[in-house]
Amino acid sequence: MKKLRLVIPKGRIHKKVVELLEDAGIKVEADERTYRPVVNDSDLYVKIMKPQNIPKLVSIGAHDAGFTGYDWILETGADVVELFDTGFDPVRIVAAIPADRTWEEMKLKKIIVASEYENITKEFLDRENIEYIFIRTYGATEVFPPEDADLIVDNTATGRTLEMNKLKVAKELFSSSTRFIANKKALEDPWKREKIEEMIMLFTSVLNARERVMLEMNVPKDRFEEIVRILPCMRAPTVAPLFGNQGYAIKVAVKKEEVRNLIPLLKKLGATDILEYELRKVIA
Repeated sequence: MKKLRLVIPKGRIHKKVVELLEDAGIKVEADERTYRPVVNDSDLYVKIMKPQNIPKLVSIGAHDAGFTGYDWILETGADVVELFDTGFDPVRIVAAIPADRTWEEMKLKKIIVASEYENITKEFLDRENIEYIFIRTYGATEVFPPEDADLIVDNTATGRTLEMNKLKVAKELFSSSTRFIANKKALEDPWKREKIEEMIMLFTSVLNARERVMLEMNVPKDRFEEIVRILPCMRAPTVAPLFGNQGYAIKVAVKKEEVRNLIPLLKKLGATDILEYELRKVIA
């Protein structure tokens, strides 16, 4: 039986990826020691790996598709197809130095640089014409300066960990987040391509739904045109006449951040029986 080989990341992004799969209808059953979880889709074979390893494994065809950080795609130089950006775990990849040092000082002598990102770091420092000795780290990179390194290249979400270790951002290299990627040859297989495209449709529908809520309301006839004009919606609101020709029922999907201003306005304009509820999937 043909299967699509899907690899999902271990570590901090694991939970969000599993939640996305489950919201899309793919239930993942695994404990902390399991690397080959059971899923309720017989078309899938799923394995859990460290995100650092996933781009290369997908590139060489050990897996057909998977989730990993954009930083690790660049670091490994993996030749994969980026299918879409989930937006999960957004971070900045930065060069950081001790707070009492300057970037100009880094260019005056050969410096010691520490990072998990060997290729990214070396390419960056070569562009900057900085002489360096590189030290590969395995986590906790921020503790190296000032005693064991002059500069680090690391990822940061808020910058608080850097500040706690008396470091400051000297240069921002790029931004990263969790991407859904595929092997090029897998996409040439019609069955695998169709399966991947179906998964993308489900994943994007889940992510779209997380940004929106459904609003339902009753609207009197004499206020209908005025209310419909101010309703934000994906295409057009769903409208149905109320029993007894007393007005209209309107249903519309709106972005969550619009609700706090929209509901008071709708009430002021005469809408009644307003309901707000969560969506599971939104497919345009």
